Amino acid sequence: MRARWDSRLIFLFVAIGSAVGLGNLWRFPYLTYKFGGGAFLIPYLIALLVIGIPLMILEFAIGQKMQKGAIGSFGTIGKRFAPIGFLAIIAGFGVVAYYCVVMGWSVIYLIGSFFSPLPWEANTQQYFFNNVLQITDGPSAMGSIGVALVIALALVWISIYFCVFKGVKSIGKVILISMPLPFILLLVLFFRAITLDGAVEGITYYLKPNFSLFLSTDLWMAALTQVFFSLSLGFGIMIAYASFNSKSQSITRNAVTVCLADTALSLLAGFVVFGVLGHMALVQNVPIDKVVESGPSLAFVVFPEALSLLPLAGLFSFIFFLTLFFLGLDSAFSLVEAVTTVVRDTWKKIAVGTVAFIVSAVGFLSGLIFTTGAGLYFLDIIDHFLNSYVLILVGILQCIVIGWVYGAKKLRMYINSVSSSRIGVWWDYCIKWVVPITLSLLLLIQLYRDIQTPYESYPQSALAIGWAVVIIPIAIAAVWGLSQKSKSSA
Repeated sequence: MRARWDSRLIFLFVAIGSAVGLGNLWRFPYLTYKFGGGAFLIPYLIALLVIGIPLMILEFAIGQKMQKGAIGSFGTIGKRFAPIGFLAIIAGFGVVAYYCVVMGWSVIYLIGSFFSPLPWEANTQQYFFNNVLQITDGPSAMGSIGVALVIALALVWISIYFCVFKGVKSIGKVILISMPLPFILLLVLFFRAITLDGAVEGITYYLKPNFSLFLSTDLWMAALTQVFFSLSLGFGIMIAYASFNSKSQSITRNAVTVCLADTALSLLAGFVVFGVLGHMALVQNVPIDKVVESGPSLAFVVFPEALSLLPLAGLFSFIFFLTLFFLGLDSAFSLVEAVTTVVRDTWKKIAVGTVAFIVSAVGFLSGLIFTTGAGLYFLDIIDHFLNSYVLILVGILQCIVIGWVYGAKKLRMYINSVSSSRIGVWWDYCIKWVVPITLSLLLLIQLYRDIQTPYESYPQSALAIGWAVVIIPIAIAAVWGLSQKSKSSA
């Protein structure tokens, strides 16, 4: 008999915990900063409504109806569609490999919060790039492996293992603490950030859109990939989690609740980040858009510097990096659970703990490349290619299979039969037309741009890794799919 969540509340907690992660406090702020503050928010909210919520409903529905993980769910519709689930799992595992390294950065700063003065107090950029990352001049120079970062990475993976080693039962117990805690800690930081001198100017920059940027395809692609990344869409996570619900669980209300909770935390994180940036701009006497260089390192340069200026700096640093760690933990173990669910669905005799150990060990080894001196460059490259291509492709294929093969109306009828809030025919049009066409156009535009201009001017030898993480899984999935004879049993 398939395992079940102890209650609907536990399911909502794990789904929200998966959606709410480093993407909210780490990725969302640096993309918002990179694309002009308020100019990013409107495309992000449009993408959430038009694409994010419909796809969340879709993933919850197929997981719950088929009672299987991503590969099994699509394989039930037709054997040749099982590789779509494979692509989702590969994308998720690729992300968790570097995601856990970012959590490792949090662990190092968390430990540093106990020291007085704070280790980064003299120069936050130098501490992060030279002490934590030991960064090299580019991806061509690998440098050495950072011992402290490897130890931190091991601690992260040990934490993940103990979260998932008993399957849904252990996850349900962990999530009762790990999901609410980041909300509480972030509220503490929010009230501190908005009381800083200069915070109003930073928040104004955050909320005021620059309409001249709206025609930028980079802006819309960034907003779209952030919706996928933040809501954990296209990874197979939500399909796996929904598969542990009973078939009569309300789908629409669950999907909307998760999406709204995730968006609320992202917007709250934005107030925290830009309140701090406004304070830093005032202290440094520079425009807000010149305070710091945008990028994956934003949270680990901006916040340590700002926190070091506060009274009780060690306490607020501890709260911030504990928040980052717990935000990351829920999403990280959900990415791992998506993989372990597929393995257990395929080989039912293997113990849950054994599967969790193997997946965690492989994940740890996969992350070692990001602990080298060139790790930040590889993180940036792989993050770009996985999110811009593999995740978007999974979204397109999901819509095509559900919309045109299984039948959007057929799935909608099931959704409405178990949901207290019914969805109309608009959902059919979104899944059959709006979402796949929009995603396809953006994917083609991104492909054209990456072919014409190397991403972030990285050398082609480094970008080859990014293309490899896209092309190899797609090629495997294509060969697998073509070798299967479609046999519907749904």
